[in-house]
Amino acid sequence: AVRLAGHSCPTVAAAFLMTRAALKALYLEALPERADGRVDFREPRDAGVTGVMAAVTAMITGATQDSGFRGIGGHFNRRDLLFFGQTLTAGDIRYTRLDSGVAAEAAVRLDRVPGDPRISHLMSRCLSGAASPEEAAVFRELWQGRVRRLLLDHADDPEVICISHLS
Repeated sequence: AVRLAGHSCPTVAAAFLMTRAALKALYLEALPERADGRVDFREPRDAGVTGVMAAVTAMITGATQDSGFRGIGGHFNRRDLLFFGQTLTAGDIRYTRLDSGVAAEAAVRLDRVPGDPRISHLMSRCLSGAASPEEAAVFRELWQGRVRRLLLDHADDPEVICISHLS
C-alpha cells in the first residue's frame, strides 16, 4: 500500500486498516474475491484524502471506476465498482459484497492516535525549506512513529477502526 501511494502516512495506513477490517467483517474466515465487491466513498474523489484512500482500497479490493481489469469472458470485471459522493449511514467507506449484498461501513478515528504536538511546526519548517537536517530527522521520526503506532498498536482497535454492519 505504501509503495502504491508513494509515501507512508496515517491516511495510507488508515485506508489499509479500514479495508482489512471491512473485508474481515464481510468474509469472516473466507478469502475475499477480487471483483466481488463494490466500494462507495462518502466524499467526492477530489475531496481531502479521498483519492489516496481510494487508491489503496482499489489496490486491495480490485474495485475501480472506469479503468482496471475488464474481465475475461464476462467474468472478473473490476470496472464500475468504485463510487464517490455516495450517501452512507455510518462511515466514510461502504464495502458491499456483490454475491450476497451484505455490506459494512468503515470509519477511522485518527484523533484516537494523536501525533506529537511538534509535528505541525516541524512540517511547516520542512515544507518551507527552513528546517535544519536535525529538525527534518525529528519530523520524519515523529511522523512515522504515529504511522507505526496506528499499524502496530491500533490495527484491531474498534475505537480507531470502526466497522458497522449494514446487512
